Amino acid sequence: MLIRNNQFNVGHICTCLQCELGHSGKLAMKWLGPRGEKASFTFEDLNQQSSRFANILGSLGFAPGDVFFIFLPKIPEVYFAFLGTLKARVIVGTLFSNFGDEALLDRLGDCRAKGVLTRKSYLKKLLRIRDKLPALRRILLVDVDDHPAGDILSLPKLLAESSPQFATPLTPPETPSVLHYTSGSTGKPKGALHRHRSVALQHRTARDVLCLQPDDRYWCTADHGWVTGTSYGIIGPWSLGISQIHYGGVFDPARWSEVLQDERITVWYTAPTALRMLMRQEPAFFSRYDLSRLRHIFSVGEPLNPEIVHWGRKIFGKEIHDTWWQTETGAILIANRPGLPVRPGSMGRPLDGIEAGILADDGAPLPNNEQGNLCLRPGWDSMFIAYYGHDDIYQQKFRQGWYWTGDTARRDDEGYYWFMGRSDDVINTAGHLVSPFEVESALLELEAIAESGVIAAPDALLFEKVVAYVALREGFVWDGDLELTARLHVSNRVSTMATPQEFFVVDSIPKTKSGKIMRRVLKARYLGMDAGDVSALEI
Repeated sequence: MLIRNNQFNVGHICTCLQCELGHSGKLAMKWLGPRGEKASFTFEDLNQQSSRFANILGSLGFAPGDVFFIFLPKIPEVYFAFLGTLKARVIVGTLFSNFGDEALLDRLGDCRAKGVLTRKSYLKKLLRIRDKLPALRRILLVDVDDHPAGDILSLPKLLAESSPQFATPLTPPETPSVLHYTSGSTGKPKGALHRHRSVALQHRTARDVLCLQPDDRYWCTADHGWVTGTSYGIIGPWSLGISQIHYGGVFDPARWSEVLQDERITVWYTAPTALRMLMRQEPAFFSRYDLSRLRHIFSVGEPLNPEIVHWGRKIFGKEIHDTWWQTETGAILIANRPGLPVRPGSMGRPLDGIEAGILADDGAPLPNNEQGNLCLRPGWDSMFIAYYGHDDIYQQKFRQGWYWTGDTARRDDEGYYWFMGRSDDVINTAGHLVSPFEVESALLELEAIAESGVIAAPDALLFEKVVAYVALREGFVWDGDLELTARLHVSNRVSTMATPQEFFVVDSIPKTKSGKIMRRVLKARYLGMDAGDVSALEI
């Protein structure tokens, strides 16, 4: 039984409870480093290391409801800290390791984070913005042996002084747990706050959608900075006592295939972009590897092309099951899953107990096969409970008894849902949501750029790519050096994923009379299509 004595604490369920269930000596995680390093940890190891971290937070004065962030690549300390923070009832957030200064400042500053776990090579980014983060009390480093300063501390030293025993306080289901920032088309990123109750649906979907079984070897390729990497790279599988493989290297077709073969992966959860990159290999490439143990393949983050489904059948002899959900939903809600016939290109059907609808802009339900807004009836266990500190924006997501996802879709006569696009301008590039506003703001920091407008454009590999239109100040000329400067600036300020793939220089950026950028006009211009009604453009 997942919940005992009303203890909903995610960290407790994924570690201590698994030991109580007899899994103490079972492999919880095998970590594969980028340079061939290997380390294995049992559930008892996971329990003790996370307990040490919970004790550290208590000794440093962190209290329930405080916010603590993890800013690291995929290394074992990520998982110990994540679960230990939750054990202490401190809210835990995760950050992509390629985030730039501005992206870090936006997130850490918005939620008034009191602590960050990072490494020495990332410290300089934090120190550059430290004076703008008055709430940040402690920075812990994973790779120094002694404390560098009074508020910059050595995690190894703290761990050596910390007890491996921790009595997790009783944690009611509505207690805040995980904070993930998600990008919007306007304004700064918003922190989607979840609760410990989410583990109920993450557990159920890991069991019933991903079909994880006790003897499985499971690999979720998602980074922990993305909600998939926490919901299904940590919480869901470990709440079931499943052995996971975590690979800390970059994408490489041969290395990934070796991981699938050598680690005897049975269930694999990945992204369409990775699958499209694998599709570039000749079929003979895959014949070098024994992938016979692979039982199920799942995909998430962006629409799964029908071509990938057909390729998966040919190369692996398996269906590739698409799953749909969001940062805000916390868990899979609509999916193609084993036992349900796959319709290539569709999102699948809603899970039992999940009510989805296709609505017109005025909230009226639309008939089958008509495109509209994808909406959900609120109340599922993993539904986010707030945009941290922005209740007005949170309330705008709920209208007429529905949660409005921001996606558009259609439902066919058999109840399958088909993704059609976004109802806003958020860019989905390789499964990562990029805010055009953040990229535009970064570009405007450059002296040469007077105006900027950023859009999503179709891309065969990334699904969508970032395209920037810029208007230059008088006296500046666009050349290779300025383009390189612009790319590097966006990468350093926002993230490498947000770096524009293409730039176009224009005389001015189309805007409404109130100053709002008309991104649909830029997108129509890029695609060579009619821009439609432009009566609202400034004169």
